[in-house]
Amino acid sequence: MKKQTIIIIILGILLLGTIGYIIQDKYIDSKVQQGIQIGYQQAIIDIVQRAVMCQQVPLRIGNETINIIAVDCIN
Repeated sequence: MKKQTIIIIILGILLLGTIGYIIQDKYIDSKVQQGIQIGYQQAIIDIVQRAVMCQQVPLRIGNETINIIAVDCIN
C-alpha cells in the first residue's frame, strides 16, 4: 500500500470516531436536558399538590425562605 492510502484510511477512521463521539455527546446532552425538564415539572407538581391540600410549602432561595399556601386555604 502507498503511504497516501494509509494516511487516507487513518484520517477516515479518525473522522468516523470524531463523528461518533459528537453524536454520542449530543445524545447524552439531550437526555440530560430531558431529565432536568422532568425534574422541574415534578417539583412544580409537588409544590402545587401540597399547597392545594392547605399545607404550607417552604421555598428556599439562597438565604431566604418563604412559605406558600393556596389562597383558598386562607380563612
